[in-house]
Amino acid sequence: MTKQDIKQVKRRVSKQQLQTIWNDFVAALKGKKHDYTNIRLGRAVFLLAIPMVLEMVMESVFAVVDIFFVGRLGANAVATVGITESVLTIVYAIAFGLSMATTALVSRRIGEKDEVTASKEGMQAIITGTVLALIIAIPGILFAKDLLRLMGASDIIVEELSAYTSIMFGGNLVIMLLFINNAIFRGAGDAAIAMRVLWIANGLNIVLDPLLIFGIGPFPELGIAGAAIATNIGRGIAVAYQLYVLWNGKSRIKMKNLPLKIDWQRIRHLVKISLGGIAQSLIATSSWIFLVRIISQFGSEVLAGYTIGIRIILFSLLPSWGLSNAAATLVGQNLGARKPKEAEKAVWLVARSNLLFLGGLSVVFIVFPAWFVQFFSNDLAVIDAGTSCLRIVAYGFGFYGIGMVMTQAFNGAGDTRTPTRINIIAFWLIEIPLAYLLAMQLGWQEQGAFYAIIFAEACMTLLALYLFKKGRWKKEIV
Repeated sequence: MTKQDIKQVKRRVSKQQLQTIWNDFVAALKGKKHDYTNIRLGRAVFLLAIPMVLEMVMESVFAVVDIFFVGRLGANAVATVGITESVLTIVYAIAFGLSMATTALVSRRIGEKDEVTASKEGMQAIITGTVLALIIAIPGILFAKDLLRLMGASDIIVEELSAYTSIMFGGNLVIMLLFINNAIFRGAGDAAIAMRVLWIANGLNIVLDPLLIFGIGPFPELGIAGAAIATNIGRGIAVAYQLYVLWNGKSRIKMKNLPLKIDWQRIRHLVKISLGGIAQSLIATSSWIFLVRIISQFGSEVLAGYTIGIRIILFSLLPSWGLSNAAATLVGQNLGARKPKEAEKAVWLVARSNLLFLGGLSVVFIVFPAWFVQFFSNDLAVIDAGTSCLRIVAYGFGFYGIGMVMTQAFNGAGDTRTPTRINIIAFWLIEIPLAYLLAMQLGWQEQGAFYAIIFAEACMTLLALYLFKKGRWKKEIV
């Protein structure tokens, strides 16, 4: 064979490889059914990760666009969003814990080829989330001003902007169901459906935000309350679509013929697993509440800058969470199919990909942080604080990339206790005390809290790596 013949063969192989990748990309977007435990691991990761990453890309776009419009209302409006979301982390924590347990249970049953039981697990998760959301909504609406005051908000925020907080707490049902229903889809391997759901929710929100905030056309000018209403409308319509698919659609999970009644045995099992997920999320997110409380001591401009910086960071981290969710699904399904070695290989493959992605992105944020922050505010004090937050926290992106995959792997296996213990050490025993020491006692001000974030995430990742290598998660029974 001549050199020219070899070159032609290589070109043909290269074209075939590109065509295969393109075909898999299209298949991933369409949501074609696959048995992810019986196809090549790299392909399984690709097919799951594409829709999960795109799902989180839209979520991150929404996070940035939302704060962009709110930012036009001034530092107090941005600070209101930041404080409200710091308190709403309690709702997100419960939704996160329930969704982690739901993914673990559904993916394990799917791996065992038992779709009927997987559907029953999903049904009880929906019932549980609905009840909890209604319990949270009432005090959230009634005591919105007290919550803001407790978090150190200014009088202007408490008296004039509390409507945003009331509406967000009142609509927490759509947050809860959005999390749980998408966890059902992901656990079943229907990642493309979960992707479409968030594109609907956030696409509507992006369109409605400026219309309701600024009163464009026939819409009333509602200010910051308009942002909350837009969010709830977008999520509400997305939840309606989720429920339609679960009852009448073509997903692996089918609830049409299931009785709509409480199964206490399944709920107890779900709650038992989810308690670890709720605890780990509460532990992690409560540290953010304490950070907001510390940072609020330095003024609304600094708090607004921190809020913008964190939103930009979410923009970059959410696609990585999509990769991590793919790892969780593959862990659950492969353990259900009694293939623990494949589960472990999937985690390492996703962790390497995440490290490369976030490592490269950190360089951009370290070198050009001000460019991103200026997009959301023209207040020099806000820009200065946001730039500092973005640059400092970006130094830890490499740790985040690995750590989030490891913790999601534990959750996918149903071992929610291990991440809980890790979070207690990293966030309560390290991050909060260190942030207070550096910011308040040693005079580093808000930068002290930013450096504490990096150190805590590094400790979390190193501990997660050590425990993952020990392999006890492979023996978890759910």
